[in-house]
Amino acid sequence: MAIRAVLWDIDDTLFDYTSADRAGMRGHLAAEGLADRFPTVDRALGRWREITDLNWDRFAAGETDFQGQRRDRVRMFLGAELSDAEADAWFERYIVHFESAWSLFPDSLAVLDGLAADYRQAVLSNSSIRNQDRKLRVLGVRDHFEAVLCAAELGVAKPDAAAFHAACDALALDPGEVAYVGNEPDTDAGGAVAAGLAGVWLDRGGIGGRPELVRITDLGQLPGLLRGDTRFGALSAIG
Repeated sequence: MAIRAVLWDIDDTLFDYTSADRAGMRGHLAAEGLADRFPTVDRALGRWREITDLNWDRFAAGETDFQGQRRDRVRMFLGAELSDAEADAWFERYIVHFESAWSLFPDSLAVLDGLAADYRQAVLSNSSIRNQDRKLRVLGVRDHFEAVLCAAELGVAKPDAAAFHAACDALALDPGEVAYVGNEPDTDAGGAVAAGLAGVWLDRGGIGGRPELVRITDLGQLPGLLRGDTRFGALSAIG
C-alpha cells in the first residue's frame, strides 16, 4: 500500500522546542528573580521537564485536565501553594519568554515544501490545538497541513493507537497509507508502527540503537526514504 500522506509531530521534530525551552527558562528565571534558586539553567530545565512529564502522564490518564496539569507544574516547580489565577499568570509570563525563542529547525521548511506536491500532510501532537495551531501560524507553516490534531481535544495521546487512527480518519486514509515522523522512538515511531502506520524516528542526536525502527538523522533524508520504498523495508538503516 503506497504512502499518500505524512503525519508530523511538531516539538523537537519540526520546531526546535529544546532550544526555545532553554532560552525561555533562562529569561523567565531572571525576570522572576529565581536565577539563584538553581545551580544552572539546565538544572532548572531538567526539573521543569521532570515535572512536565509527571503531570502530562496524569493528564493522559484522565486524572486532570490540560489547564490543571499546567497549574500543577507551576506549583511543583515553585514548591508553593498558588491559586489557579496565580499559577496561570506565572505560566503565561513564562510563555512570553519561551515564545520569543521559537524557531523551526533549519531543515524543516525545505522538507515541508518538497513533499507538498506528492504527499498530503497533517499534524498529530501530544499538546492542545490552542498551543500548536498558534505555534504553526507564528512559525509560518500552518498552511502546509490539512489538519492539526492534538491530544487535549482528542482525549487520547500518543502512543495510543486511537490517537494515530483519529489522525488517519481525519485524512480519510487507511493507516497503511500514512507515514508518521517524530523525534521520540517509542511515543512516535514505535507507536505509529503498532497502530499500523509507517513510523519514522527522527534521531537528530544520532543516538541509534533501535534497529527495529526506521531511522533518519535529519529531515533531508525523508523524501528519498518515502520515494525509494513505500514501506521502508530496504532502508531501515538510514543514518
